[in-house]
Amino acid sequence: MENEKLFNSGVLTCECKGAVLPPKELWENKKGGLVIIECPQRIPCNPCGTSCPTGAVKPFADINDNPDIDYSKCTGCGLCVAKCPGLACFVIDLTFASEKALIKMPHEMLPVPEKGDKVSCLNRTGEIVAEGIVESVVEPLKDSTKVLHVSVDKKYVDQVRAVRVVK
Repeated sequence: MENEKLFNSGVLTCECKGAVLPPKELWENKKGGLVIIECPQRIPCNPCGTSCPTGAVKPFADINDNPDIDYSKCTGCGLCVAKCPGLACFVIDLTFASEKALIKMPHEMLPVPEKGDKVSCLNRTGEIVAEGIVESVVEPLKDSTKVLHVSVDKKYVDQVRAVRVVK
């Protein structure tokens, strides 16, 4: 039933194959964060795998496979975030601060926020769920794809997937 909801609405409403959070015990202690890839549909796509310098995104047996992650190899570098054409990759660092997490997320909208800007943090349906602070804006591939590093209260890490610039 949940997969039927996803395919009818396009909105991920549950944890399912291709959209799984890292194991809590690993995630809470991993400096730099761990990748989360919310890619539940089998489609011919593999830039997350080909861009991963450590092999954390395991090689695809079939280009239509859902990404599979070896969390022990993930450094939280964010190259997959910048490379994913579906905006399905995020890095979440729970070690950023005691009450705040750092979410590294793709941003392809204008205006591009700047370091220190307050942003509205949005869930998968575009609703505001929290306020965040832009800690940095990077362009790892030098191709105009921005990756925002946004600090947000830890309780929202499983919800925040985009931001709206408040200027």
